[in-house]
Amino acid sequence: MLLSTKLPYVDGGEGFTKALVTVTGGTLHHLTVAGPVGQPVDSYFGFLGNTQTKTAVLEMAAAAGLRLVPHHERNPLVTTTYGVGELIKAALDAGAERILVGCGDSGTNDGGAGMAQALGVRLLDADGKEIDRGGGELIKLERIDLKDRDRRLESVQIDVACNWHNLLCGEKGVARVFGPQKGASPETVEQLAAALDNYAAIIERDMGIDVREMPGSGASGGLGTGLYALLGAKLHPRYDIVMQYLHLDRLLEDADLVITAEGSIDFQTPRGKIPAEVAQRAKKYQLPVIALAGTIGRDAEVNFNCGIDSFESILDAPCSLGDAIANAPELVTKAAERVVRSVLVGQKLATGS
Repeated sequence: MLLSTKLPYVDGGEGFTKALVTVTGGTLHHLTVAGPVGQPVDSYFGFLGNTQTKTAVLEMAAAAGLRLVPHHERNPLVTTTYGVGELIKAALDAGAERILVGCGDSGTNDGGAGMAQALGVRLLDADGKEIDRGGGELIKLERIDLKDRDRRLESVQIDVACNWHNLLCGEKGVARVFGPQKGASPETVEQLAAALDNYAAIIERDMGIDVREMPGSGASGGLGTGLYALLGAKLHPRYDIVMQYLHLDRLLEDADLVITAEGSIDFQTPRGKIPAEVAQRAKKYQLPVIALAGTIGRDAEVNFNCGIDSFESILDAPCSLGDAIANAPELVTKAAERVVRSVLVGQKLATGS
């Protein structure tokens, strides 16, 4: 008999809030905020249950995620994290003493500037006027003014769950690595990189903080930088936060096989993606790991070196992206069955039965 246990493992992206609220018996709160292209969007944040400190939890993707940016409007020069700041403000209004912020699945590249603007931080150009929203505007930034920043931020603890591998600037900076995924052309990528370089320079001059290649600074299009430098948040490897509430290691102690999943298995998977993290933990218990993926991408074989023993696409025939998303539950179920059947074949070969 096969016994299986499921765990809704998350990073800081979509699902972060609801997963932590669910496992702690907390509450979810709905509101409307400014979306990444300025349109009103339905969003939410939560409060964790069973905590001594009143702890709010939110994910940036619920206000500025890529799925909220229509395909024809995907231009990271203009998308904004303003709505993320509105979520933080709503959590403060509701009495939060600690705020967990999840980074991931972003549709923005503004360095968290919009988020900071929503909380009273003034980002000024050479004429002393506030710059507009969007990552492209940061090329005009000349001065940062914190005088009108929400004073409640001084007494609240903000912990950020982010991908430690994401950097703000340089050849591996967020504009060059993730800009194309958000609709940036090669020319736009260089504009964004220059704007973020200027942002980092002004932060270093005005705040005394060098964020250029700080771990996590590039998380969610640079939101990690805005949270750290402009709000005083602490950045953490995202699974350090997640594992405080989702106790994967307890399940691994009694497991024989681990099956994990991701949208794509490729050369980026070892850089903080869920399958690599799960595999790393599973190997502490000498467990085999199989990963399911929507697609098998470039240089996927590197994952054999980080603890993933086998991977398989859930797609069993060519199809459009829309069809793949619409049929994802069925595709995942069938792929999982194929994997388990293969495992049973291996078991029979090993035992001779």
